[in-house]
Amino acid sequence: MSGRFEGRRALVTGASRGIGAAVAVRLASEGAGVGLVARTLDHHDHLAGSLAETVERLGSRGGKAVPIMGDLNDAAGRQRIVPEAEAVLGGPIDVLVNNAAAAMYGPVTSMPLKRRRILFEVNTLAPLDLAQAVVPGMIERGAGWIVNITSAAARPGPNPTMTLYGASKAALNRITSGLAAELSGTGVRVNGVEPRAAVLTEGAAALVGDSLTEDQIESLEAMTEAVVALCDCPEDLTGRVCVSLDLIAELGLTVYDLDGANPVTV
Repeated sequence: MSGRFEGRRALVTGASRGIGAAVAVRLASEGAGVGLVARTLDHHDHLAGSLAETVERLGSRGGKAVPIMGDLNDAAGRQRIVPEAEAVLGGPIDVLVNNAAAAMYGPVTSMPLKRRRILFEVNTLAPLDLAQAVVPGMIERGAGWIVNITSAAARPGPNPTMTLYGASKAALNRITSGLAAELSGTGVRVNGVEPRAAVLTEGAAALVGDSLTEDQIESLEAMTEAVVALCDCPEDLTGRVCVSLDLIAELGLTVYDLDGANPVTV
């Protein structure tokens, strides 16, 4: 473990399971204090994973972990997340990973307004709200890293049921590039990253796991490596919407396990 995040404070959304939990574990394993945001403290009604479980995983590795319950679909409620995280972590956030997402698919012609609103509240507006909340502190210190987890669904594809989910991610990509341009020269890096293939997390397995073949699946460690690279990237790497395995190849990275200790094969 390198300790490269020693002394930094990170905030990771969707940290009860999947990519968010994996990124939180890796950041903590390399020295960061981590605020973990999710709706589920103890038990989800049908998925494995909870904030309590992620906190336990981090604690067993010696990392500082703070659970923050929050519903990102609640515009008023999410305004307390960054102040609460900064209070318990002891200072401004250095690294923000916007990972939480609402994955809802269906025809454009019939998806209810309630679902459409949830898609854009969680996938687009919540990441922007959290970014706006952490940016002032980052500018003041002259450094910061914002990483938005996005999706290949942002680009037009053959499956029309992905249209509205993809539209929310396309909007997030545009915000990523625009925010990076606006913050150019401040030391704040803003990037997005999507998996090249499906990462078979608990949520993904429940939604599409039965339909995927082995060559359509990307390891959780590879996606985590790409995300963590953008949590510590140089100032000139900003405004990018990257593909995980392509970024790993471009930067010549070795993929490590979630402890950041042992290389793994991808």
